[in-house]
Amino acid sequence: MEPITEFVGRGLAKFLTKPVRQSTQVATVSQEQLLANLQPADVLLVEGDTRVSVAIKYLTQSTWSHAALYVGNALPSSTPWQLPQVLVEADLKEGVRAVTLAHYAQMHTRICRPVGLSDEDRKRVVDYVIARIGQQYDLKHIFDLVRYLLPTAPIPTRFRRRLLALGSGDPTRAICSTLIAQAFQSIPYPILPEIQRTWSDNPMQADCYAELYHIRNVSLYTPRDFDISPYFDIIKPTIKNGFDYRKLTWSHDLKEHAQIPCEPTETNTD
Repeated sequence: MEPITEFVGRGLAKFLTKPVRQSTQVATVSQEQLLANLQPADVLLVEGDTRVSVAIKYLTQSTWSHAALYVGNALPSSTPWQLPQVLVEADLKEGVRAVTLAHYAQMHTRICRPVGLSDEDRKRVVDYVIARIGQQYDLKHIFDLVRYLLPTAPIPTRFRRRLLALGSGDPTRAICSTLIAQAFQSIPYPILPEIQRTWSDNPMQADCYAELYHIRNVSLYTPRDFDISPYFDIIKPTIKNGFDYRKLTWSHDLKEHAQIPCEPTETNTD
């Protein structure tokens, strides 16, 4: 049964990774700006343009459908004339792999940076994902996702996250958000932990409490969680490098457009 599952799963992966024709994405940041601002262990969120991206964005009600980890120069270059592979991701067809920044040159992206991460822990996170290059994507996850691409009744919001907590449970078969969540959990570093308040038993300190952090199941994490996490900073290269709107060079079309008065709408009173 396993070979049949593998065969069908790969066929589904090929189908799900086909780009959606009506996608009109525009990259808001250049590769040069990304490269100048990314740091090892940064999470790069991507708004994908494939069929599976549509499913993930629908289930999570988010712009982001994919996540990759920036590893800097931790991987050796195969040849001097090739672009360096600086991102590690879990791809639907190829499994855990390293890719260049140019792979997402035309995509809308966002940099999410863990706050206060030490150099040692930053390296540990990077080493974690690099050690898993070559592992395969969870093919059972593909079967689960494809069900939500079919015409079905709308899925209530409260169930969407649970529907992504699927898969074989085999740690050698990673999905994109799970791989990165596991890497940060290994430090450990919080993403969106469950926080429980425990009140003090001391009658002299009845108004005092302690916050206990509980690690959530890594399979419950989605790309959106790195965006909304209170422990990750959002890095916008254009603003970080000093943005001055007065220094922008606008085309002449803008000035001409600004000089065209708005014509009043005629109202038929008959």
